[in-house]
Amino acid sequence: MDQPEEPPKTSWYTDESDVSFAKQVQKLHQLEVYSRWLFVGFLWLTITPLCVWNLRGEIALWRQYFTWVAVRYGLYYHPLASLGLFFCLGMTVAVLIWQSRNILFGLPQQEKQRLEQQVFRIRQQGQSHPFWKWVCS
Repeated sequence: MDQPEEPPKTSWYTDESDVSFAKQVQKLHQLEVYSRWLFVGFLWLTITPLCVWNLRGEIALWRQYFTWVAVRYGLYYHPLASLGLFFCLGMTVAVLIWQSRNILFGLPQQEKQRLEQQVFRIRQQGQSHPFWKWVCS
């Protein structure tokens, strides 16, 4: 009887018998990096213009008499605009720190195993999986 293949138990699967698996894991990681930056770009293109539009009166004042107190009160009295700007800024910093950590120290073991399991599930499901053409082709 054929039993279903089990996901690899090693980290960052480097067995020479299945080099394509390691490449697929790297493709999935790249897809994750691109999707995070795409999300951040989407935030900056949608939320930030609305927040800046809400702050347009304050920005005109800042251009004439710029002080940090004016900035503080402008953001304080426009809480939704402030929340939107800080959310965009926070997501950008979070993705920068995440990607910097991955570049400097490599992927954590838990993250590697999660990616391997996800690639295994994508391979198991086949072409009906939404990520099949990006990861396995």
